[in-house]
Amino acid sequence: MAEKEKIIEKHRMTIKEYAVKHRLSIFNVVKMVKSGELKSETVSEEGKETLYILLDKEKEKEKEIREKIISPTESRGETVLKKDVERLTREVRALRAELEALKRELK
Repeated sequence: MAEKEKIIEKHRMTIKEYAVKHRLSIFNVVKMVKSGELKSETVSEEGKETLYILLDKEKEKEKEIREKIISPTESRGETVLKKDVERLTREVRALRAELEALKRELK
């Protein structure tokens, strides 16, 4: 019986373990379970109900999750960089105009 439990435990993990492994917040993992993105089961252990995430075909899901996590941060980073470039370009134009005005005054 203990061997069977060990085999089952390898195919499931707690919300906290899953969050740590995938570098996610526990809140996001709970949202993913509630929305059905992750399969889960509730097990009663020592009078306490514990929610486990099932890891049957999680490798495919892990790739999808990583893509979801990485792509929004990359796009946010790109938009921030574009805004910074635009702001700096405007500053350079303003400084060049100011420099030209000062050169005219000296002549």
